[in-house]
Amino acid sequence: MNRWWLVFLAVLVFGGGWLWWTQPAAVAGGDQTAAAQPAVGRPAPDFTLPTLDGGEFRLSDQRGKPVVLNFWATWCGPCQRELPAIERAAEHYRDAVVFVAVDQAETIQTVQRFAEQMGLTITVPLDGEQLVGERYDVMGLPTTYFIDADGVIRSVWMGEMNSVILAEHIAGILR
Repeated sequence: MNRWWLVFLAVLVFGGGWLWWTQPAAVAGGDQTAAAQPAVGRPAPDFTLPTLDGGEFRLSDQRGKPVVLNFWATWCGPCQRELPAIERAAEHYRDAVVFVAVDQAETIQTVQRFAEQMGLTITVPLDGEQLVGERYDVMGLPTTYFIDADGVIRSVWMGEMNSVILAEHIAGILR
């Protein structure tokens, strides 16, 4: 009987510790919503980043149009393979969907050289310190968020996409 009590107590302590450890961190002022990770069905967190062409990209300025938000890097093989499909989709949906390829933690020179070699025409914001990538909980590259015209995340794809997968997710944000 005493042994079962110790097992119960150990499970209770470890379970409580796990629950405490996995809770989102509180932010200043106690606002838990600001600490929440982006998720399907939630508004996409706004951000502003400099772009490869010297401009600025602000997600909230795209409100009213669906957005394909791709996180990538030049050294990432799967990113390199999926970018042509993203470029083709951007051309096909140019009047209906905004395509954005956010580069993670690389110099402007590296990204510029790569973009020229690949013939990239989509908007390329530069997330040099990966602050936006962290905010979007990007754990691996490529990761793509599909955001509807109201600014709500409708789906997320982690890993390389082909044209079929991309078209299916785009259809989901055009509804």
